[in-house]
Amino acid sequence: MRIRIAFPRGEIFARLDDTPTASALMGVLPFDSDASTWGQEVYFSTPVSVKLEAGAREVVEPGTVCFWVQGNSLALPYGPTPASHADECRLVTRVNILGMLEGDANQLAAIKDGDEIRVSAA
Repeated sequence: MRIRIAFPRGEIFARLDDTPTASALMGVLPFDSDASTWGQEVYFSTPVSVKLEAGAREVVEPGTVCFWVQGNSLALPYGPTPASHADECRLVTRVNILGMLEGDANQLAAIKDGDEIRVSAA
């Protein structure tokens, strides 16, 4: 499974693993949302509501495509957040892991609070 995340100053693609959350996300594409940022993380709401999966984590690698269950949101960390220790990517809570961004995750730095995001199948 592959998705395209478009924003005003660019786009980035991601490969998703075969997980229940990834399947639920693919089932609602395409959708639009408004971006929020938290340190070096971009997150935005989705029309998906799921439960925490086995293997959910709080600390991930930059570029991991995450689903924040409590916020029904995709979370895309590309560096430290206010919760991080040193250079790690630490999310606010444990998240479901959906896959990885393709290319340089630092492209997400171009996304600003309030930017419109469009997620579609790729």
